[in-house]
Amino acid sequence: MIYRKAKMTDVESIHRLIYNYANQGLMLARSRSSIYENLREFTVAEDGGTVAGIGGLHILWHDLGEIRSLAIDPSYTKQGIGRHLVELLEQEALALGLPKLFALTYQPVFFAKCGFQEVENNILPQKVWKECINCPKFPDCDEQAVLKILQK
Repeated sequence: MIYRKAKMTDVESIHRLIYNYANQGLMLARSRSSIYENLREFTVAEDGGTVAGIGGLHILWHDLGEIRSLAIDPSYTKQGIGRHLVELLEQEALALGLPKLFALTYQPVFFAKCGFQEVENNILPQKVWKECINCPKFPDCDEQAVLKILQK
């Protein structure tokens, strides 16, 4: 497995993975336009030319980043790819000087295994919610907030 930053040629694979989980109600959808605009945020797990997994690091403020759009191709689950992507995104956050990471997720147990703690959604700064206005579930978010302190 090769882990690398996403390239333009990955957009369709990234969109397909996100769409697959969004269609099942397990992840929020992202448009192709959004993926193109935020492509530099994505890290990809590649297996012989196949995108096996993806995850993004989105910076919200000087002290807070978000792990978003973490998705593993169903034929590659249970192989530690998601955990490794989270570790890489944490390393990237640390290299940028971000002391905290959060995620809004339907999979809090997975994130707990990665050292995140469940928190109340309302403890996150309002800046976190700026994209929520475009979500079909707004204002009734049913995702769980998880937070990890990387450094103090």
